[in-house]
Amino acid sequence: MDSTALDQAITDLTGAKQGWAELPIAGRLDYLNRVRTLVAGRADAWVALAAKAKGLRPDSPLLNEEWLGGPYAVLGWINAITETLQALDAGTDPLRGSKVSQRADGQTVVRVAPHDFNEWLLLNGFSTEVWMQPGVTPANVRDSLGSAYRGQRSAGQVALVLGAGNVSSIAPLDLLYKLYADGEVVVCKLNPVNDHLGPTFEEIFAPLIEDGYVRFVYGGADVGEYLCTHPGVDSIHVTGSERTHDAIVYGVGPEAVGRRERDERVNPKPVSAELGGVGPTIVVPGPWSKADIAFQAEHIATQKLQNSGFNCIAAQVLVLPEGWEHTEALIAAVRSALEKAEQRPAYYPGADDRRQGAADAYPQAEALASNRTLVTGVDASDSKAYAFTTEFFAPVLATTTLPAEGFLERAVTFANEQLHGTLGANILVHPRTLRELGPKLDDAVAALRYGTVAINAWTGVGYTSPRATWGAFPGHTPDDIQSGTGVVHNALLFDRAQKSVVRGPFTPFPRSIGAGELAMSPRPPWFVSNKTALTTAERLTHFAADGKLSRLPGILASALRG
Repeated sequence: MDSTALDQAITDLTGAKQGWAELPIAGRLDYLNRVRTLVAGRADAWVALAAKAKGLRPDSPLLNEEWLGGPYAVLGWINAITETLQALDAGTDPLRGSKVSQRADGQTVVRVAPHDFNEWLLLNGFSTEVWMQPGVTPANVRDSLGSAYRGQRSAGQVALVLGAGNVSSIAPLDLLYKLYADGEVVVCKLNPVNDHLGPTFEEIFAPLIEDGYVRFVYGGADVGEYLCTHPGVDSIHVTGSERTHDAIVYGVGPEAVGRRERDERVNPKPVSAELGGVGPTIVVPGPWSKADIAFQAEHIATQKLQNSGFNCIAAQVLVLPEGWEHTEALIAAVRSALEKAEQRPAYYPGADDRRQGAADAYPQAEALASNRTLVTGVDASDSKAYAFTTEFFAPVLATTTLPAEGFLERAVTFANEQLHGTLGANILVHPRTLRELGPKLDDAVAALRYGTVAINAWTGVGYTSPRATWGAFPGHTPDDIQSGTGVVHNALLFDRAQKSVVRGPFTPFPRSIGAGELAMSPRPPWFVSNKTALTTAERLTHFAADGKLSRLPGILASALRG
């Protein structure tokens, strides 16, 4: 490895870091406006490159994933952080229009979406909240956001961002968060799986690159290792695996295991991380109809198969009630939905080995169409079960069951104590059951130790909700990192958030009206079964780019046909 270019990148950033730290908000907003324009102008090329790399047809509805998980997510975050910074600069309330409330136990909750009428219209029936850590109250919540912009600016620093290879917006969003939330200039090393996007990203971030605030570098693990230990790098953010985090902090080889057990770090730099885990989907028993079973089977298949299963937030364990009259029917419907979803390549390196690992652990594993696997009947009492302790990161779904009596409380305990990782958990609950549970449902959400909890939605929706936080449940230590530490996205710049909670409608429009849900949401555009998803996602992205109200009828028309 020739380190000359890497050293030069760090030298350039070191020379510019104090200038960025001292740059007024107005100057930072100017860069955001220019980057927004460049994202919009290169969105088509961005998506085309990602689709080609993942082997998707140019007209496949699944291309919605590359729009929503690519330029749309970045544009939404830029729009949201722009509003926050404008409010901080003007001395006005960044939470204006956001409902701030307090649970019976004293926990403060801020509703962050829908943020305005357009969000209410386009995501009708969906909402997102950020729940705060103990000590944050409605009276002081505004004092615990945007602290980097209050008082004296800190000294300039250089951050290393190790980008993920699965979702194309991860590296740009992590880069932007380091710049705008932490005030650090950034050297971004792309995962080799996403190297094809490097030239496009360099075009998009050209204003920041030209002035020395951002550098992109390329290469394998040796480049990442060199930069992690470079004396010019002050902090590190990684999106990837627990193994990668431990290699950064404790090194590699047999000695690293002992160092981790003793928490003897070879790298003392602060490391923030988003590392995935084993994500549950908890199915609360209730009066489901055949239509409910069919729709939620598509929903579960989406939670698993979006991006071909290569998501840190993919559902891995379907937690079902024993003896519920619909358990077997739901499993059958999920099996069918997994088989019927459009075939696609398992593009991510190592997928076949990880899928084989699941098959080796479970003789009952069913090989489905397009390299998909369903494992039913995993023993919930087996604390060392492969499905509970190892992230599949492949199109593999497992099921388990718990006693129906006191099911929700049992499921929360199971998810907290048996499953490795704390990134996200999903709950599916019929509207009638939801009303019967009353505050018990929110109590269950409060008890779940996960960074994002989705009720009748997929936690992946939280990823594209820019004002929500994204990351593990707080409290992990380097020697037991699980799903990581710290948050990203978080466009309201909360300093002490605990988790984000996404809520959606159980039934699509128009059936939602009969179910007592005042929601006009059809089949969501992120469903793998949505046939107009590509058109809807593309139109949503263009609207995020320019905000033209004339685009709304076209978005709604496409969405309603999905």
